[in-house]
Amino acid sequence: MTIPRREATPHDVEIEILYCGVCHSDLHTARNEWHFTAYPCVPGHEIVGRIKRVGDHVIKFKVGDVVGVGCMVDSCRECEYCKEGLEQFCVEGNIQTYNSPDKHLGSQTFGGYSEKIVVDESFVLRIPGNLDLAATAPLLCAGITTYSPLRHWNVGPGKKVGIVGIGGLGHMGIKIAKAMGAHVVAFTTSESKFAEAMRLGADEVVLSKDPAQMEAQRGKLHFILDAVSADHDVNAFLSLLRVDGSLALVGAPEQPLPVAAFSLILGRKSFSGSLIGGIAETQEMLDFCGKHGITADVEMIGISQINEAYERLLKGDVKYRFVIDMSSLKNE
Repeated sequence: MTIPRREATPHDVEIEILYCGVCHSDLHTARNEWHFTAYPCVPGHEIVGRIKRVGDHVIKFKVGDVVGVGCMVDSCRECEYCKEGLEQFCVEGNIQTYNSPDKHLGSQTFGGYSEKIVVDESFVLRIPGNLDLAATAPLLCAGITTYSPLRHWNVGPGKKVGIVGIGGLGHMGIKIAKAMGAHVVAFTTSESKFAEAMRLGADEVVLSKDPAQMEAQRGKLHFILDAVSADHDVNAFLSLLRVDGSLALVGAPEQPLPVAAFSLILGRKSFSGSLIGGIAETQEMLDFCGKHGITADVEMIGISQINEAYERLLKGDVKYRFVIDMSSLKNE
């Protein structure tokens, strides 16, 4: 299909899309599993591209710059959270990169599985020049989704941090937490992922279905990043926290997770969640990844392979993010 894109306004940049990561949210939305998809829908919110045109009043970017677009393309900009740089929590509701109301065209926004996109410069990110562009695309969602809670809960030297689940989110969590200086403990249900977790930077790996290995970590962790989207026993992980420890959920299980009161009361522990990050924090994350040479582990696909990629994503058959080479769209 041919999708509408607005002409660049004075504050817009027009971006030729080079690469677009495939997020599990794309699959949920494409198949209307969250029950709010507006068809036709074009997913994709892990976008890396090159600026082809800039509006007359654009000051941050110029033609030829390599830039990124993440999960948001606008917000109200006036509420208390937007003014604090927390556009992801905009009171009016941020405008997401796809399947969200488009205030310019009166339809819905269309995402990165496309040739180009037009975005206000305030929601465009600068990509560090030393990073592989295709492997950088997933940072625009998976990277900020894991960086933001690690940063918010002050992960760093002297902290022992657990990362639960070694997938699209979890593998980024390991890399970022390690680069922040933490002692990283990776938790997995599969012994086959032990070597992978160590390669990614984990200091220890725990088989979470082994009671003895879990018991050995009891009361030792300052913070846990839970990146599991399937049903799992969160109380088992809360027991691993020290006094005043926190567990932050970034995975999105379909069903509610039962939390026992005493899992929190005994130790003044916190169970919380986190959602991507604001634009300033996303740029901070990209700069951090540029400094430390961090990108996602990716498998490149052409646009014609997207349905196959979705099926493999359901099976966890990817290490660890699919990225679409958007030049393949022009060849279709």
